Amino acid sequence: VRDPVVVVFAGDHGSVASGVSAYPSAVTAAMVGVYLQGQAAINILARQAGARVLVVDAGVDADLPAHPDLLSHKIARGTANWVHSPAMTRHQVLTALERGAAVMTSLDSTVVGLGDMGIGNTSSAALLMHKVTGQEQIVGPGAGLDEAGLQQKRVLMIEAAKRTAPVLDPYEALAEYGGFEIAMLTGAILQAAKERKCVVIDGLIVTAAAVLAHRIAPECLEACVFAHRSPEPGHAAMLAGLGVEGLLDLGMRLGEGSGAALGIPLLQAACGIMAGMADLADVV
Repeated sequence: VRDPVVVVFAGDHGSVASGVSAYPSAVTAAMVGVYLQGQAAINILARQAGARVLVVDAGVDADLPAHPDLLSHKIARGTANWVHSPAMTRHQVLTALERGAAVMTSLDSTVVGLGDMGIGNTSSAALLMHKVTGQEQIVGPGAGLDEAGLQQKRVLMIEAAKRTAPVLDPYEALAEYGGFEIAMLTGAILQAAKERKCVVIDGLIVTAAAVLAHRIAPECLEACVFAHRSPEPGHAAMLAGLGVEGLLDLGMRLGEGSGAALGIPLLQAACGIMAGMADLADVV
């Protein structure tokens, strides 16, 4: 495990966020600032794992000041409202995939934890899974919605899903319901497999990107280690659909790569055991 890094891809989801989240879109940019100050949970957990934290501006609805740990790949200041229209154009999808791949290529690390930040993106992740797998929508509270908010979220997602065919290919699904951060995560996972790097997958959002990447190139799953299982309802279904299990089950629903940061020391421990542990046949 050489020079581990956790990369948090951040993007906003336009006006739809106000209907599906307990928090306004401005929180995305605010949290990016906290990451870059080194004061968020992901920073603390990554330091424990000896990993650096980088943030990718995939499409935050703000002008972010330059910072050594900020990679600016902004496509637009948030996607369109997917209730009424496609979230992004096909060209934007392809550009996001390419930029996610470029981020992965730029890293010298052999192990890369992947995280996300984007108010409203649990809804996008659920819709993406629904449309690429044909399974029913599994809607969860995301960042703390109460029952009334959760019902409103369900209504908007049902309305949005009616716009398109029951099943879409990954590129169509991203264009209709995705986020720039999810598309870049998808591109990063695909590129990691090509470069034989290990990516540690965080929770619901990053796993949605892994589902999309798997639909594009099934062999990419060999590059993925799934760090944990989130209590967000759709996450268990995503993991089961991929035929994988998370390393941890701690009830974590924070996102931002926090589960991936906890998974990195487990990989380091596994590598150490494989490299240095005596075989039982040698000691008896």
